[in-house]
Amino acid sequence: MSISLKRARAIFVKDYKEFSRNYAISIMLIFPILLAFLYRGQGISSIGVFGFVLNFSFTFLTSFVQACLIAEEKERNTLRSLMMTPATSMDVLIGKSALVFVMSAVVLAIVTYIFGYQPDWIWAFVAAIILSIILYTAVGTICGLFSKTLLETSLSIIPVAIVFIAAPFGVLLVKDFPIFKVLEYVPSSQLVYLLGIHNIVFATGDLLKPLLITLAWTVGLTIVSVVLYNRRLKDG
Repeated sequence: MSISLKRARAIFVKDYKEFSRNYAISIMLIFPILLAFLYRGQGISSIGVFGFVLNFSFTFLTSFVQACLIAEEKERNTLRSLMMTPATSMDVLIGKSALVFVMSAVVLAIVTYIFGYQPDWIWAFVAAIILSIILYTAVGTICGLFSKTLLETSLSIIPVAIVFIAAPFGVLLVKDFPIFKVLEYVPSSQLVYLLGIHNIVFATGDLLKPLLITLAWTVGLTIVSVVLYNRRLKDG
């Protein structure tokens, strides 16, 4: 499938203008930063707290804003018109995802700076953040496609928040409830695990395992979002 960067950029600019005028959505940019100021320097498991703020940001910034951008198009009945333009599915999805990607990357960089977190393996940290942004953008796209209005978007994001934000806390209960071990394979849990890896005692597999698990989730959910978008195009 061909990709036109010119068309994707046009969609990016359109979304940016609409986002900048929607203060109810754009205010989500400041919440992760406020949390970072609130929790920085806490004595309790700083890595765990940092991981919580990152996972919160992915859910309520990346996924929620992406879902709102999609749902807003549906609510105004402009998504169908956008689908009927010469822009391909990938043009639309890349264009609508680019804004969320840039915003998430900037906000997460600020949050990381506020916490003063310095990863021992910068390439693994950056790779995990990039994969996570793409993953949660796909999740947001799916939520937006299943939502008819912005109000429904607020409701559809709740299961995402419960699963992805709570998973690392559920892992702490594995000894008492072995069934919770499955939560170790949720991307948010893998991110917290990766943040806790230090270069004193580690193996290459310690770095690659969480990245590969996150990559698998990212590829799978991205494929699902593209398939659902194309189905929406056919169903009208």
